[in-house]
Amino acid sequence: MKIQGVIFDWAGTTIDYGCFSPVEAFISTFKSIGIDLTFEEAREPMGMLKIDHTRALLEMSSVRERFYELFDRYPNEEDVKELYAKFEPTLFKTLKDYVVLNPYVKETMDKLKEMGIKIGSTTGYTKEMMDMILPVAKEKGYNPSCCIAADELGYGRPYPYMMYENARRLNIYPNKTIVKVGDTVVDMKEGINSGAWAVGVILGSSELGLTYEEVQRMSRSELELRMEEVRKKLYAAGADYVIDDMRGLIPVIEDINKKLA
Repeated sequence: MKIQGVIFDWAGTTIDYGCFSPVEAFISTFKSIGIDLTFEEAREPMGMLKIDHTRALLEMSSVRERFYELFDRYPNEEDVKELYAKFEPTLFKTLKDYVVLNPYVKETMDKLKEMGIKIGSTTGYTKEMMDMILPVAKEKGYNPSCCIAADELGYGRPYPYMMYENARRLNIYPNKTIVKVGDTVVDMKEGINSGAWAVGVILGSSELGLTYEEVQRMSRSELELRMEEVRKKLYAAGADYVIDDMRGLIPVIEDINKKLA
């Protein structure tokens, strides 16, 4: 028995280094009603279906209190829907601009194909959002055989259903022959909940929250400290392995194959 498939996350894992597209859209959306989200707040629920992400933001005590100060009441489900209705068009305006492959993604995909490993994907984006992203990613050399958006199944992360649907469409069984690769806490939970191996990525991740240029400029000591914080967070979320970047994935798969033999 050996690994048959790898299921990747999108923003922060294979594209959009630092996962800035949704973060900036959320910050802009909340600013439109007078709430200044911090980058940390905007990133905290990252990886979830975007309406669930909106709901999670409004459930944060710090955001709830600011909402109360502005409107003399706490947010409710109608507020979730109204904010999400503002978020979507804000995101769509710039979504394609962030479809840039992260370092070593294309080389890793080529190697996986050489190894006969199937490639799928899950995402917190909706199908409509992915319909914009997929053609651009394909032009740039990344074209997974399967992509499941959270709204297609009615449940996003950390539920395992997008992983199950990838396995069904790609005809992979059992799930312990699947590796889930992502950059957030809920990515790790999605992988573990589905019975797959969970692999976290640090550089380019939402958890690290740095642009490529910031990473290049940062002192090695400071970068290593920040990377170690992310590493601990992903392991605490259930990751089986945490890699610095995509160059670490093939050695991880080789190690898992030894365990499965």
